[in-house]
Amino acid sequence: MNIAHLLIKSAQAFPEHIALAKGEVAYLAYRNLLRKVSVMATHLRHRLKLRPGDRVAFAMGNCVEAIETMYAIWHAGLVAVPMNAKLHPREFAFILQNSGARVCMVTPDLAESIAGVKDECPALERIIDVSARDYIFMAVGDPLAVTDRAPADPAWLFYTSGTTGRPKGATLTHRNLLAMTLNYYADIDRPQPGGSILHVAPISHGSGLWNFPLLGRGAVQVFPDSGRYEVPEMVELARRWPDATVFLAPTMVKRLIDHRAAGGIKPGEIRTITYGGAPMYVSDLRQSLDLLGNVMVQLYGQGESPMTITHLSREAHANRDHPRWEQRLASAGLPDSCVEVRVVDEAGKPMPVGQVGEIIVRGETVMSGYWQNDEATAKSLREGWLWTGDVGCFDEDGFLTLKDRSKDMIISGGSNIYPREIEDVLATHPAVQECSVIGRPHPEWGEEAVAFVVLRAGQATTPAELDALCLDNIARYKRPKDYKFIEALPKNNYGKILKTELRKLV
Repeated sequence: MNIAHLLIKSAQAFPEHIALAKGEVAYLAYRNLLRKVSVMATHLRHRLKLRPGDRVAFAMGNCVEAIETMYAIWHAGLVAVPMNAKLHPREFAFILQNSGARVCMVTPDLAESIAGVKDECPALERIIDVSARDYIFMAVGDPLAVTDRAPADPAWLFYTSGTTGRPKGATLTHRNLLAMTLNYYADIDRPQPGGSILHVAPISHGSGLWNFPLLGRGAVQVFPDSGRYEVPEMVELARRWPDATVFLAPTMVKRLIDHRAAGGIKPGEIRTITYGGAPMYVSDLRQSLDLLGNVMVQLYGQGESPMTITHLSREAHANRDHPRWEQRLASAGLPDSCVEVRVVDEAGKPMPVGQVGEIIVRGETVMSGYWQNDEATAKSLREGWLWTGDVGCFDEDGFLTLKDRSKDMIISGGSNIYPREIEDVLATHPAVQECSVIGRPHPEWGEEAVAFVVLRAGQATTPAELDALCLDNIARYKRPKDYKFIEALPKNNYGKILKTELRKLV
């Protein structure tokens, strides 16, 4: 079992379909992409002397070469180590050291950063700039037959964002990635051949993981000329490459629906927007559905169970007649087909419906462990279950509602306060662009809630007004005891709000 077989099968089924595009311009058809990948694999194995199981890292902005590189790595029986292009050189160094990568592919903008840490990475033998002769030469030669791999062999080392310490490399196997791909067809969507995926989010993360199910259906993988997320550019690309799938973090969805260009999106241009990685406010979700139509699908997953724990289907989004429609919009949906999901207490005992506990998951998508980190593996994987560190509860229909990361829960006077519940209320205020709630130490109550609020341009409100809004919607003890207005919320490279940075401010 080698995940590279997805490309081989698509090249057979859709040989003349465009596989890769640079902006509005077609780049390679599936037949030609397979040829190039298999020749690159020859260079990796025979010229660079890499052996099956060796790690090959890449530090790239979003570009067609990222897809070429990934599939060449797998075709050759090697392990891909994608690194977010926005990382600091020290973070690149740690991942290269920890993974033991022997080769690192880079885009020209990152070549100097990687070269600057090479001496700290004893296993790193070669850095290849995808704009230079060395990479271009990799397309010349004879193809290599795809290398057989066992289902449990590592395919992708997914390094966590490291917001609370050193990143950990979740080891995703060929079985994990194939199960995730099949689960996409079961629970998310079954795209039609000839559609597209617009890679506007980092290819090293969710958008890159979504390459598999779209490639398996003969879609064109489209990379914006800008190399980043720009709403007008994305709208134009959806017009050029319609029936488009896009993966967006909730903050990116917010930018889309607030931009005037979104009004120009026509039916059929966007097929599916999958959103995940952080909570999305119900008010923003309603606006998205009103503006874009029935294209929204939510996923809840982690790097340790990529893109697969629960999902909220487009049917659930569209069912406005259901008496608990808004409650469902605020949920993370139903467990995915490929996994079991439980909410448990500290001893692992399942909690009753409506009772909050830690979310655990097991199934074919769950990682085999953390790369070279037995201690972290033992803590997260127990008797086959992944302990996610997230807390939530099931309702009577089996829908899972996330409360927060367990470390983000506020305990005040012995009562649990979940920041997301407060954030959802504050987000309904017309002047609030976004917000985040954290706990602040209190000498009597243990902790108290503090809200950080970013206002829309030209809008204003007061703490008293926001306090009144909270008192109208949630219990008095849950409301923030302080409101701090700031220009922007601190976020990591994937758009997640860094509550650790907010805690430093209080």
